[in-house]
Amino acid sequence: MEYEAVIGLETHVQLKTKSKMWCGCPNAFGADPNTNVCPICLGMPGVLPVANAEALRLTVLTGYLLNCEIPRFAKFDRKNYFYPDSAKNYQVTQYDKPSTARGWVDFEFSGLGAGTGPDGLTRVRITRAHLEEDVGKNNHFDRHSGVDFNRGGVPLLEIVSEPDLRGPEHAYTYLKALTDILVRGGISDCDMEKGMVRCDVNVSVRPKGTEPLGAKIEIKNMNSFSGVRRALEYEIPRQIAAVQRGETLRQETRRWDDVAGITEPMRSKEDAHDYRYLPEPDLMPFCPTDEWLAEIRAGVPELPLPRKLRLVREFGLPAGDAQVLSDNLPLGQFFELAAAGFQQPKAIANWVINTLAAKLAESAGAVGDLKFAPAELRQLVELVDGGKISLKMAQEVFAEMFASGEKPGVIVEKRGLAQVSDTGAIEKLCEEAIAANPGAVADYRSGKVAALNSLKGQVMKLSKGKANPAVVGDLLAQKLAV
Repeated sequence: MEYEAVIGLETHVQLKTKSKMWCGCPNAFGADPNTNVCPICLGMPGVLPVANAEALRLTVLTGYLLNCEIPRFAKFDRKNYFYPDSAKNYQVTQYDKPSTARGWVDFEFSGLGAGTGPDGLTRVRITRAHLEEDVGKNNHFDRHSGVDFNRGGVPLLEIVSEPDLRGPEHAYTYLKALTDILVRGGISDCDMEKGMVRCDVNVSVRPKGTEPLGAKIEIKNMNSFSGVRRALEYEIPRQIAAVQRGETLRQETRRWDDVAGITEPMRSKEDAHDYRYLPEPDLMPFCPTDEWLAEIRAGVPELPLPRKLRLVREFGLPAGDAQVLSDNLPLGQFFELAAAGFQQPKAIANWVINTLAAKLAESAGAVGDLKFAPAELRQLVELVDGGKISLKMAQEVFAEMFASGEKPGVIVEKRGLAQVSDTGAIEKLCEEAIAANPGAVADYRSGKVAALNSLKGQVMKLSKGKANPAVVGDLLAQKLAV
């Protein structure tokens, strides 16, 4: 019997706010342990939390980015559990009335699980993206342990997917697509090295073609996407082998040992009733107004995948070029301004992706620091397309534009780089080259076509690089055919 994996992910993302969720303590990474704390985030008796307005805005914006519904009533709840990293012995979260629900993420994927969305894209449904507070971090030193509560109270979004994923690569690609959306939307920097993104994996197996789900195994606190992929590459075969041996899998929580490359049991999996959820009595329900929601919706940016597809559709770019210009937003915006109304946008894309990007990398500069405007790059390409200058000359002009900001036409005129296309002048140079290179002429007439390039090089040398190469080639071919 063939088996398939059924995977759902719970992705925890720290929001990009200046302060914590309920207090004014900094939301900052790298401070000395337990220095960004106060009585509110430590849960001292008698304190009252106040919700961070920016965290609420980013939560709703995330809902729009993930195509979610935004309920007009949401509330906060206490999730009760006892663990050293939770100073209050409960976590403020959202349980039955979250701030967003029922959305989806579309992305490009060609492996197992592909093609479940429109236009050949793969779709993973989002159950909810609910707002909660982060907890502290346990640190272990030889025989001792300590808790750093700097992270406690940082606003956190838990983005829960439906069990729509079918394999390790499918899960990995979804996570990349999800974080690309969140970074582009300004929700989070998603820096995994700073703990801004963490992931819990829920995975089960079932006979292929059946609907009921198997026993859900949760793998906790994965701190890298490659770790998620490798954990699934181990866990799925482990479960299938257990079922094939006749074992009954039971719901449990396991940990991933990244060094050994295995998952290990931690505890039996909790259900919702084990946490004794109750409404948070110190916080009012969250009831957004239509006007506020409309203001947030108006600020939703164009996301990487829709942008890529639009660049392909509107400018006729190859998918690879569109991907580069979608991933690098400033570069892509520069391209669109330069290519607006131009008949050969691919030529401009080549200059932007190859020449401009390389020059920026070499100088450690940014698009916003450029001394020339997008329209001036288009003028440079027009000079090449119109035969006014050669491609080699254009590279020299570009280097001068990059350094000084002068317009391409001014540089060409000042440096005398205008390409000679006058057939009369070029014809004389061709005759000189033919007379001076009888061996190359004989080779060409005997069938060695490559000899023409040698003669072209001689003409270009005589013209000091100013002759139009296309005109040179045509005239040489005509004269040697006589």
